[in-house]
Amino acid sequence: MMTFIPPRLRKPAVYVLAGLLFAAAWLVQGGHLWFVSIMAVIGTAAGAVRLYRLGGTDTDEGARAGSRTDERQQLVSLRSRALACNLAAATSFLGLTAAIAVKAAWGWPFLVTFLITGYGYLLGLGNYGVAEEGTPDDEDAGSQTRPSVSS
Repeated sequence: MMTFIPPRLRKPAVYVLAGLLFAAAWLVQGGHLWFVSIMAVIGTAAGAVRLYRLGGTDTDEGARAGSRTDERQQLVSLRSRALACNLAAATSFLGLTAAIAVKAAWGWPFLVTFLITGYGYLLGLGNYGVAEEGTPDDEDAGSQTRPSVSS
């Protein structure tokens, strides 16, 4: 996806993009808090420099920051994301249930979050499922044919 960007610059680039979007949101919002965008840009620059320097180190954190993780680190990341998704789904379900119980109008953000996490789960099953990897071992065990001998 981002093969044109060197691995060590990938995480800082995404960090900078997110920080600039956040700063632009504060700037567009205007009002008396426009200066928050300046602080966001400064914080983003400091964080991107920290990520870049960390990506050059030979540690587990440096490997994650430099986009050169091994299988063990990728599994930890995958499990962490799965836990975050499960917590978001459970929390949004509880919030939606509470909003329905008290007949409140503030339940729609919980419904949207619950739908997004559910859709993400189904999308993950479709993308990473075992639908087209081949037949299971047990499926072709019952229909054994004799080899024909031709003379």
